[in-house]
Amino acid sequence: MIVREIQAKSILNKSKIFDYCLNPYTGCQINCAYCYARLFMRRYSGHKEPWGQFVDVKINAPELLRKQLEKARKGTVWVSSVCDPYQPIEAKYELTRRCLIELANKQFPVTIQTKSKLVLRDLDLFRQFDEIEVGVTITTDDEKIAEVFEPRASSIADRIQVLERIREAGVRSFAFIGPLLPGNPEKLIERLSGRADRVLIDKMNYLSTIKTFYLRQGLDEAATNAFFYEYRGRLIADLKKRGMKFEVLF
Repeated sequence: MIVREIQAKSILNKSKIFDYCLNPYTGCQINCAYCYARLFMRRYSGHKEPWGQFVDVKINAPELLRKQLEKARKGTVWVSSVCDPYQPIEAKYELTRRCLIELANKQFPVTIQTKSKLVLRDLDLFRQFDEIEVGVTITTDDEKIAEVFEPRASSIADRIQVLERIREAGVRSFAFIGPLLPGNPEKLIERLSGRADRVLIDKMNYLSTIKTFYLRQGLDEAATNAFFYEYRGRLIADLKKRGMKFEVLF
């Protein structure tokens, strides 16, 4: 793993999904096989190493954020858009935590999305926000499938527990089921029931770039629209049966 400490020029950036996005790191140790960031971040960062084998640590992120927040119009900040804000290196550098302190001081609304149980470290900070939502990406109920596609993410069991703890703390939570990976949709919704305030569903995007990976795993049928639409239907049926709030993104 190549780790570089760098000075960022900007940390609070405009986003097409939320008002702003904030990425304390360039690169991601979790190394999800389907991550869209792997398509362009090597070129953007100047790294020659494969995605998942480098992280640039923006060591000035909290101080830079403090300055940018002084001039920024209040809006929702997405933490993070092209890396997991709680990837393993966060345990050492605590950039996500220190940036959240700055955002809480100015009471900017925040949406966090992660696959890591390290997020529970910051429950004390989440309670300081007037508006915050913490989401956990859970793509399947099958631990073996998750290990293939998301090699350094927390286990599915740990991620389910994260949602439970977040909700118990009185913080709004969501589960992001995307991209849809092989597993049992009904079992996944059963495990999410009572633990997520809402559920978002999305298929595998940029499919052409990962079809070879599916073939190597013998999962080519799971890379078809027929698979995605069947799973979507099964998820929706069980979510409705349980009276859970959800949104379909495809």
